[in-house]
Amino acid sequence: MGRLVNGVIGVFTLLYPVAVYYGIHYVQPWQIAAVLALLLLGRQLNKPAVDRGGRWLFIAVLLYCGFAVWNNNLATLRFYPALINLGLLAIFAASLYFPPPIIERLARLQHPNLPPKGVRYTRRVTQVWCGFFLMNGALAFATAVWGSFAFWSLYNGLVAYLLMGLLLVGEYWIRIRTQEHVR
Repeated sequence: MGRLVNGVIGVFTLLYPVAVYYGIHYVQPWQIAAVLALLLLGRQLNKPAVDRGGRWLFIAVLLYCGFAVWNNNLATLRFYPALINLGLLAIFAASLYFPPPIIERLARLQHPNLPPKGVRYTRRVTQVWCGFFLMNGALAFATAVWGSFAFWSLYNGLVAYLLMGLLLVGEYWIRIRTQEHVR
């Protein structure tokens, strides 16, 4: 049951830009921010963040939601994707300075005895994800500040996910061709 709840909450938070785009015609901005806060609280209660980075990101997003509820301004709602990218950048970058890197942790779930070549590879992939979150966060911020509402929704609700998917597929393709331990 917990996985189902987390899955539903995950889908709703991923669809945030679409929900804002359509929801703003029917409800006040503070109501959208309140629903986001409730979803995040529900997820936290169902599956608490176990690492320090996840807890800090949760707190930052909850504070953001509180500010958005108080502010009740559509413009405030547009900064959520930039905040998430900034938080993920901070978590991934911190894992490079306080090893093991995030991608290595994920790789060791399938390959507990990751060879040194795999460790170097996962470090590089973590760096690539840092670059992605930096670029995507900058674009999310730019669309929030200078983009039209429709363009912000399109980029943050579709294009950003397509870029993320491209990075995932590209990395997987490179991994199966270069890492012997995954063949």
